[in-house]
Amino acid sequence: MDDVFLVIAATEDEALNQRVFAAANARYRLVNVVDNQALCSFVFPSIVDRSPLLVAISSSGKAPVLSRILREKIEALLPTNLGRLAESASYWRNHLKTRLTTTEARRRFWERVFTGRFASLMVAGNSAEAEKALQDELDKPERETGEIILVGAGPGDAGLLTLRGLQAIQQADVVFHDHLVTQPVLELVRRDAELICVGKRAGEHSVPQHETNQLLVEAAKAGKTVVRLKGGDPFILPRRRRAAGCRRGGDPVPWCRASPQPPGRRPTPVFR
Repeated sequence: MDDVFLVIAATEDEALNQRVFAAANARYRLVNVVDNQALCSFVFPSIVDRSPLLVAISSSGKAPVLSRILREKIEALLPTNLGRLAESASYWRNHLKTRLTTTEARRRFWERVFTGRFASLMVAGNSAEAEKALQDELDKPERETGEIILVGAGPGDAGLLTLRGLQAIQQADVVFHDHLVTQPVLELVRRDAELICVGKRAGEHSVPQHETNQLLVEAAKAGKTVVRLKGGDPFILPRRRRAAGCRRGGDPVPWCRASPQPPGRRPTPVFR
């Protein structure tokens, strides 16, 4: 074992497996005894290979069959040509830095590209048209103003968010939320997004509604994607009037209406 860095034992001799594990540990070698989690210093994850893009699924050796089933499901979801998107992105990265000078601008560009025509063409195998679509996207002027999206967080269960609502909070640069939005929902927000609480609570200082509207508009005018995340359904008055206040600031407010709140999951009244 002195000349190796990784050891795998796959025998049916338990005593031999124990000796292999002990010898590998004594030499500070990585060791995996097949089907014996206690005698493993590492595990092999199930791999979905879309090189250079790789997805690894592991249960830490506790449920390998479950890992395999999940891998099969993910295999069916991810197009076989998906790796071409990553290869193309690698080719364009340095050129992009000279055209889009801020990290925020580059992130927005790649979000548009990876969810737009370029991605569809590349996955379909039409590389030439895909590269042209990417160049066309790069030639578009960077937007000077952002957008405001009003998202209903529903009754508080993160699993009841609409798909469009989930997409919105994961693309947001800044999220203004109230106290009714639960922690599990907030944990779905993009990690580097700014979270600002503007909710009202008895006995605590709260941000007046007109100031909240102004903050939303100012953030959007700075080119940011802004989400106003409200507990419950944002389409219920007076929330529609609050959205109208943002419209007067010149920013679109696409509606992401919450699912109807089931009575058993309603921590607070729908109308407040």
